[in-house]
Amino acid sequence: MKHSSPRLLRSCLVAALCSCASLGNFSQTLAADEPDLIFKKSTVWKFLSPDHKLAVYAIDDPAVKGVACHFTVPEKGGWTGWLGLAEELSDVSLACRQVGPVSFTKKLGQGDEAFRQRRSLFFKKMRIVRGCDAKRNVLVYVVYSDKLIEGSPKNSTSTVPIMPWGNSEPPRCGDWIKD
Repeated sequence: MKHSSPRLLRSCLVAALCSCASLGNFSQTLAADEPDLIFKKSTVWKFLSPDHKLAVYAIDDPAVKGVACHFTVPEKGGWTGWLGLAEELSDVSLACRQVGPVSFTKKLGQGDEAFRQRRSLFFKKMRIVRGCDAKRNVLVYVVYSDKLIEGSPKNSTSTVPIMPWGNSEPPRCGDWIKD
């Protein structure tokens, strides 16, 4: 029995690591609208495991046609990052721009979510929410991460003034976003 215990322990450890790796990949595939990866840049070199990186992504606002947002997030390397077990940092930068004629697909609420992404296995999500500065006809986007236990004060804001595009008159965001 003593001879089989180390082998059994190794087998259990390998099975647990494989399960965690597949669970990490499974949680990433559950995201509804995956952002477009623009590029990644290594920031910290790791020996024999993946490097820490900054990743730049793009999304199109699903409810406001003609607006795109780019955000940069740190991605942990190492073995826990590779397995999808590392809790990612809350540091996120955001830039949103008008990329075509703006049109709304439906009435929206102030602070409605435009995008959400899981940043840890269980406890943290990054969210991009939108609102309207009706006086200036400007869409306001905020990115932040929420954590189940204590939240996160880190955030970034970007604004998109709604401008004419071609011959079309721009819509007023105040007509489409309710308080």
